[in-house]
Amino acid sequence: MTQKHQLARTLSGRHINMIALGGTIGTGLFLGAGGSIQKAGPAILLVYIITGFFVFAMMRALGELLLSDHDQTTFIGFIKKYLGPRAGFVMGWTYWIGWIIIAMAELTAIGQYMQFWLPGTPAWLWELIFLGLLYTMNIVAVKAFGEAEFWFALIKIVAIIAMILTGIIMVVGHVRTSVGVTQLSTLWSHGLVADHGRQLLTTFQMAFFAFLGVEFVGIAASETQNPIKTIPKSINSIIIRILIFYVGALLAIMVIQPWTDYSADHSPFVQVFSNIGISTAAGIINFVILTAAASSLNSALFTTGRMLFSLSPKKSYLAQVNRRWIPLRAITASTILVALAIGLNYVFPEDAFSLVTSTASATFIGIYVALLVTHLKYRRSADFKQGEQHFKMPWAPVSNYLTIAFMLGIFVILLCSPATMGTTIFAIVWFIVLTVLSILRVKNN
Repeated sequence: MTQKHQLARTLSGRHINMIALGGTIGTGLFLGAGGSIQKAGPAILLVYIITGFFVFAMMRALGELLLSDHDQTTFIGFIKKYLGPRAGFVMGWTYWIGWIIIAMAELTAIGQYMQFWLPGTPAWLWELIFLGLLYTMNIVAVKAFGEAEFWFALIKIVAIIAMILTGIIMVVGHVRTSVGVTQLSTLWSHGLVADHGRQLLTTFQMAFFAFLGVEFVGIAASETQNPIKTIPKSINSIIIRILIFYVGALLAIMVIQPWTDYSADHSPFVQVFSNIGISTAAGIINFVILTAAASSLNSALFTTGRMLFSLSPKKSYLAQVNRRWIPLRAITASTILVALAIGLNYVFPEDAFSLVTSTASATFIGIYVALLVTHLKYRRSADFKQGEQHFKMPWAPVSNYLTIAFMLGIFVILLCSPATMGTTIFAIVWFIVLTVLSILRVKNN
């Protein structure tokens, strides 16, 4: 690979670890956990553990692929290599478009979160400011992006650890609140499953979407200093992070306050801290959620720029890096497209963005399944049999088939749920259209 087409490798292990960690903690935990608790009750803990296990299995498959060929700039390159150019085309552009849409939705959310403190200011102004700042970080240096993501992730971690420590202290001290004495039995005293389990299956999709973006470490991997050391360490620690940050936080939430008292419309973090007498809870959690949205937008700019760089023909305008080995043109083009959200907010209501975002999320299941099939193909190839093997996926191929079945099961749940049926059908149409375009592309070439 020539220097003109080569990405920088300036991200350290510290950056990659935080990027991987930030990818598993999003607004789904801070905002969406209330709805999950209401639908599943304490059984939501088991839902997150099961979902986390299969997400971890998918990441192990990704990790083995990443370390098999360091010249691939994104994991989509492996899909193209082992499943063919048409599959690479479909999944590559799906991933790029999906992250563009997510970025637009996160940008819209940032404007709304800022109005919590400054309701008199226009949302588009804050959207423009944040987009400009994060774009600048992404084009100055890869290390600047890494530093920003490090601190964004750290803020989220501090908030979650504060919740867990609060729960431990209150249980040990039997602290009395407005809802009674805090004790471990609060977790199961109102039952272990909500609504006799009628909505339990639907919470799997909510847990899955909470982990959306965990594969982002696969994009950052191409720019780490020592991938053989940092990638295995980051991926192996995912299972620990799931247990501590998701299961630990949800456990603390349901111990401090009975799970039956939570509202799906408000952050459970805000509800807990408000009920124990912290009057500034809403402001603090709003800051954390703002940070989570900014982190997602920051990652989206990084990802979409690298994806567009990777998808563009080698000699094209967008497939070039600057003197700092950053795909400046591809990042700029993606950012301009994301910036359309600022104008579109005047035309479309907020629900339109939520609808499109859920459509993009449904397509990620297709990408993850393709990634697992790619790993199966790799295991049968000469590259695996003759090459140096690093970080082998445990129990393959059985673990591949089980994880694929789990992912397809979530897709069926999405398709059968009235709230997500329309967006899932739209995602299917999306794949069909891109497949037709890939066929036409091959014929024209």
